[in-house]
Amino acid sequence: MSEEPSQKSFLSFFSNLFSKEKNNSNKTIETPDDEQIEELIQNVLKIKDAIVREIMIPKVNISYINEDSDMQEVYKTIQDTRHSRYPVFDKTSEKAVGVLHVKDLIDEEINDKNFKIKDLLREVKYVPETQSVTSLLEDFKKDRAHLAMVLDEYGMLAGLITIEDILEEIVGEIEDEFYEEKTDEIIKINQDEFIVSATLDIEKFEEFFEINLNSEEVESIGGFALKKFGHLPKVGESFEDYDLRFTVTSADQRKIKKITVRKID
Repeated sequence: MSEEPSQKSFLSFFSNLFSKEKNNSNKTIETPDDEQIEELIQNVLKIKDAIVREIMIPKVNISYINEDSDMQEVYKTIQDTRHSRYPVFDKTSEKAVGVLHVKDLIDEEINDKNFKIKDLLREVKYVPETQSVTSLLEDFKKDRAHLAMVLDEYGMLAGLITIEDILEEIVGEIEDEFYEEKTDEIIKINQDEFIVSATLDIEKFEEFFEINLNSEEVESIGGFALKKFGHLPKVGESFEDYDLRFTVTSADQRKIKKITVRKID
């Protein structure tokens, strides 16, 4: 485990949040206002004493791929869950043998005959659940890693944590890089399938799909889905209503993030 970072080094990681700079398109990034800065500082102070176990994704909620999966099974998992990186588990589903980056599937010329998932795997990073979040963030920076598997005190798999999970605790929700159109609340995949932000207003959803959900008790499509499930669903859970299939494709232990909506006959 790395040494605990100093408060100065940790806070310096976020210094760019408070400075004006130009991006590649020569557009100036605006400095956050005093209220936003205060909120960020408070979040940084809160997370300073947190440990990995407190913000990790529990094992039961991990979206993963099996090491013996064929190409069609891998693509099906990606389509259903929409992440950019996946841990690949062994046959026991108790150990991660590597990490699969979706972009590696795109970069390589792969077909059913020559597909070997082991040839695409990157090294997996393991961390203890008691490691401090600030220390892990420093490790992620140093190793240029984005994902780590979390082990409990007995060396058993307890969960998964990403750099996005840590940063979301500080700056709010960050979209996975898989979603290129990050500002769109409804992304069209094909004629019958759409990715919908869970925060989308019910009224906008009804207008887009030309239906009436008759759900005055909730304001967002995520709230509508929660009411239908009756519990916080895991990625992959679905239900059908109003000639639509609603499938949770992005979620954590606290909320639904994305829902894939497919028209059914």
